[in-house]
Amino acid sequence: MSLPLAATAPATPPHTGGLLLLLDGTAGLLTVAAIGIALLLFLIIKVRLQPFVALLAVSITVGLLAGLSVTELFGTVQRSDAVSTIESGMGGILGHVAIIIGLGTMLGAILEVSGGAEVLASRLLGLFGEKRAPLAMGLTGLIFGIPVFFDVGIFVLAPIVYAAAKRGGKSILLYCLPLLAGLSMTHAFLPPHPGPVAAAGLLHVQLGWVILMGIVVGIPAVLAAWAYAAWIGKRIFVAVPQDMVEAAAEAKQAVIEEQRASGVVPQEQPVALGTVLAIIGTPLVLILAATFSSIAFDPSTGRSVVEFFGSPFVALTIALLLAYYLLGIRRGWSRKSLETVSTASLKPVGNIILVVGAGGVFGAVLKASGVAQALSDTFHDVGLPVVVLAYLISLVLRVAQGSATVAIVTTAGIVAPLLAEGDHSQAFVALVIMAISAGSIFASHVNDGGFWMVAKYFGITERDTLKTWTVLESVLSVAGFAVAAVLSVFV
Repeated sequence: MSLPLAATAPATPPHTGGLLLLLDGTAGLLTVAAIGIALLLFLIIKVRLQPFVALLAVSITVGLLAGLSVTELFGTVQRSDAVSTIESGMGGILGHVAIIIGLGTMLGAILEVSGGAEVLASRLLGLFGEKRAPLAMGLTGLIFGIPVFFDVGIFVLAPIVYAAAKRGGKSILLYCLPLLAGLSMTHAFLPPHPGPVAAAGLLHVQLGWVILMGIVVGIPAVLAAWAYAAWIGKRIFVAVPQDMVEAAAEAKQAVIEEQRASGVVPQEQPVALGTVLAIIGTPLVLILAATFSSIAFDPSTGRSVVEFFGSPFVALTIALLLAYYLLGIRRGWSRKSLETVSTASLKPVGNIILVVGAGGVFGAVLKASGVAQALSDTFHDVGLPVVVLAYLISLVLRVAQGSATVAIVTTAGIVAPLLAEGDHSQAFVALVIMAISAGSIFASHVNDGGFWMVAKYFGITERDTLKTWTVLESVLSVAGFAVAAVLSVFV
């Protein structure tokens, strides 16, 4: 069975303005696409324009060059009920993504502030022992990375890495790289992280399928990354950065004081490991149950109940309320402190949500202008499977401009028509999302904020960071793509 390709259709552009006046229809649309992508990279890399603004500017430029009218792009003041391309693109994706990202962010914040990460790492370190401490750190990153962002995971778990490396007397790379691989895998492949959630919204895939394929693709990928971490960690020695140890201690004390000022009472009794795992696992189990019930059972009241509780919005709300009670109220937190922690956690996600929304605008403009169809026909003529094309496009965008989120939302907008033309299953489209996500983490280097965060927190020189972290991300990317490509043959 061959890998599915997008079906062909004549590229008949719906508009006749812009560059289409100068070039033949398909050639003009392809030229517009090339100009748009080049302009996006120029604005982000050279001009250093904020990605949200860059995506919005490029979307407008592409629309006008491809022949969309001002009314089609922006609507008209005469008709308040007329929905413009920009409005529909922004609203269509954020209606799905913003709620999930917001709920997931608040859940991660409660787990972080309550000490759930420390409990998880300490129990795993005790369970696996000193010899298998790197594996314990990897599992910690894998589990705790599900509800928290990558950078938050580093901030919270770095002190535990310092302690484990000091006790072991070995290179800190042996301990931090498995942790980073776990955090990166969940960030790339699993909801409620912005990348896979945004791609699911843009390509209209049930989140349950994304979770399932994220687990199936991500586990082999992270195992390959752990194997590389174990190999390189024995060949490059990096001492524990004493200045960061001291800074981490000061930061922890500052967090404790801030919590006390907000009414959060630090508890001497640690959180139970089972409680942490139950809270993290609840939304995943509910969403997966709803997905499987829609496949295995005929419509019924029981199936409707399962699907209700398995709706991502409901499942994440349940998990958040559980965290509020089990990690907050029951342990002496006031309602005011819960509100303070939740509100503070939402401040950093504004940029992510806007970038995702602008990606939705870009995709809508590509579709409305006919550029997406022209790209679809051209990519089909190349003869590469959709999964491979999705990976390569995402990889190039990632390496060029550094942002995984920008790479994902831009690639999803480009490949959407390739999928729309064919009769593809939800499982297959979810695997395409895995390929896009895998491409978005390839070769993290100096244009990626994560590169500098890793180098700073773990005291690694830029040269050694390229040898370790950059290669680790590439291993994770290639392994994830390989699994997704193979599975796509059979679904």
